[in-house]
Amino acid sequence: MRIVVVCLALASLAWTSSAEARLVRLRVESRELVLGGRGFGQAGSYEKLIGKAEFAVDPSLLANGLIVDLRLAQRNAQGEVEFTADFYLLRPVDPQKANGRLLYEVSNRGGKNLLVTFQKAVASDDPTTETDFGDGSLMNQGYTLLWMGWQWDVPDGRMRMAIPIASDNGRAITGLVRGNFILNQRSATASVADAGHKAYPAVAHESPQDFMTVRDERRDAPQIVARARWRFVDSRMVTLDGGFEPGRIYDVVYRATDPRVVGLGLAGTRDIVSFFKYERGDANPAPTIRYAIGYGRSQSGRFLRHFIYQGFNADERGRLVFNGVLDVASGAGRGSFNHRFAQASRDAREHHNFLFPVDLFPFTDGPSTDPETGVTDGLLALAARSGTAPKIFHVLTNSEYFNRAGSLIHTDPTGARDAKLPPNTRIYLMSSAPHFPRPFPPETNRDGSLAGVAALSPLDYFPVLRALMQAMDQWVVEDALPPPSRYPRLMDRTLVARDASRWPAIPGFRLPPPQFVAYRLDFGPRWKDGLVDFEPPLVGMPFGVRVPAVDADGNDRAGIRLPEVAAPLATYAGWNYRDPSIGAPAHLAGEIGSYIPFAKSRSERVRVGDSRLSIKERYPDKAHYMRLVRAAAVNLVRQRFVLQSDLSDMLSRASAHYDWAMR
Repeated sequence: MRIVVVCLALASLAWTSSAEARLVRLRVESRELVLGGRGFGQAGSYEKLIGKAEFAVDPSLLANGLIVDLRLAQRNAQGEVEFTADFYLLRPVDPQKANGRLLYEVSNRGGKNLLVTFQKAVASDDPTTETDFGDGSLMNQGYTLLWMGWQWDVPDGRMRMAIPIASDNGRAITGLVRGNFILNQRSATASVADAGHKAYPAVAHESPQDFMTVRDERRDAPQIVARARWRFVDSRMVTLDGGFEPGRIYDVVYRATDPRVVGLGLAGTRDIVSFFKYERGDANPAPTIRYAIGYGRSQSGRFLRHFIYQGFNADERGRLVFNGVLDVASGAGRGSFNHRFAQASRDAREHHNFLFPVDLFPFTDGPSTDPETGVTDGLLALAARSGTAPKIFHVLTNSEYFNRAGSLIHTDPTGARDAKLPPNTRIYLMSSAPHFPRPFPPETNRDGSLAGVAALSPLDYFPVLRALMQAMDQWVVEDALPPPSRYPRLMDRTLVARDASRWPAIPGFRLPPPQFVAYRLDFGPRWKDGLVDFEPPLVGMPFGVRVPAVDADGNDRAGIRLPEVAAPLATYAGWNYRDPSIGAPAHLAGEIGSYIPFAKSRSERVRVGDSRLSIKERYPDKAHYMRLVRAAAVNLVRQRFVLQSDLSDMLSRASAHYDWAMR
């Protein structure tokens, strides 16, 4: 009964837009002061608003023309397609104390990570406590922080968008869907959807046209599994007589029904950000916003790349949506964000999620030409023509060069020449960093059920992201140039072919490690319209992917070298081999990184055959080590890659690391 009373009390609390065919209304279902009204710097108290964003888009508008199947969705009396999404807003209670900046995090599979990265908070889907808000850095500066669900298929309990189903005048539309999975332990069942997501329902659970294949290597010829041996358990799960084996690559291709108009995730992002920037008066709960910065990492970064490429950074009236974009750890890809039967969670890695439409030409911001097709294109092509190209930071970790074809962001498609960057683009490599840092000290080599050979990398590059956020803000608001790009290049041989990366001899590791290779994929003659006819796709020639060259320790030579890389106690890497217990031990364990410690002494190093100098051979004592760490950290502060406020924490962490390594 208490919940009902609260909902009734809030039912009339909504902001209704006066603009047509955009965000129609923000319906607030929960509203409360953050931390009981505690002040955040000069911004004062913050308020948390949770509810639904209600949209209506007109399929006849040119700005909505690229949304696949939009014209096949049900329309209201005005001819518009309606949909809703969960939203979550943190704003200063007094709008006049806000700094005029909206920071929008593209939700990664329905979650939130912004406060973890930029406010040193603990992870929370509903930040409530002191630790959930961390040091309050962004809020002390007066940022308005916004999240919105944009996927229909995320697991229950996460932010989502209620996306309409496309139909042919009320008749169900069917099409091919492929579920690809690699299990880490033997199992009788497996999901055809990715990462616990919801699946498109099969037309018939026992259709003889549906098929399953299995193989061990990406380029192996798939082996057909007899139809009598496998079957659907329900709309998401399949079972196989004898069970699925760990490490093997399985595909299930089936005819599905009821495709969602998934491109509305792009349109909804465009429209809610545009609403906060341009709607004035009582309709906007944050009416002083003048600038919008988009942030996304991994899947969310690929979403932003796709968003820009397809022209969504111009709103329905042609106005600029995001002034700046931080795309972190997404590699060179885009994703399944706007085609029929798209599965937005799917990515593409060295041994996971094979042959989905992720790493597709073009990759570079500026124009490049694919020599196989003769097509010239660029990520910013549409935005440049409409005058809506944002300022962009592409931030890569070492992981994206081995798992996500990251080098294609800054080379031509053959990997033979460095690409020229547009003036509004910067690229930064976090040298030797993992896709996502793990806790210190280095712990067990397991990420859930995903076992790796090496300990997980604790290399924390979040201090650099905090400094880059400040640099992006200054670039957007004051037009102050950010630090120059830092990434490996072919011209100075810091970007090389995998076999030329010159890895040292490290006991227990076959080096160089394997690498993801992006191929030209053919999904059929209607792919240009967002429709898949070939599933799996036809595989063409590979693109020319490259990796960072390493030093004598196995750490990246180029990029932003954190103090723990400049004065190392270990080899850090963005990859980790699969443990034999989970199968396919010659391949990479997802996107988890590695921490491979140095020997403590020369005698220990010689005994095991390690070519890397031991800790005692490098540093006579801890004081010497700390002097080198301090010099590296101060240099990063001077170069604006680390904030002065993070210096003390970095030095304390390095001190603890030395003590732990020499224990």
